[in-house]
Amino acid sequence: MRAVALYTVSAAIAIGVLAVLLALAFRTPADHRALLVSAGIAFVVQVAAFVVLRLSPPGSSMKAWGLGAVLRLVTLLVYALLALEPLGLPPTAALISLVTFFFVSTLLETRLLTA
Repeated sequence: MRAVALYTVSAAIAIGVLAVLLALAFRTPADHRALLVSAGIAFVVQVAAFVVLRLSPPGSSMKAWGLGAVLRLVTLLVYALLALEPLGLPPTAALISLVTFFFVSTLLETRLLTA
């Protein structure tokens, strides 16, 4: 569970720093709201994917990693097709930030998997 705690903290810090940096490019209040919503979604999905990966039995890590990739893709599609309009979020800021958060926190995942 140490690895999960370490990943959770690392992902939160990375997503927070990225959100601040993205806020420099996306400047409107609606953009900032999109960044916050995307950050929250990315954090929850990434931690869930990491937990599934860590709890997977030996020899099935690739299946668990594949499941995490599918989870990220489905999340992105549902967010883009079903959630943006009802939430009134600008699509550019919302989708670029979600993909960025997913990408960077997935890179962290590979580093902290064996921690």
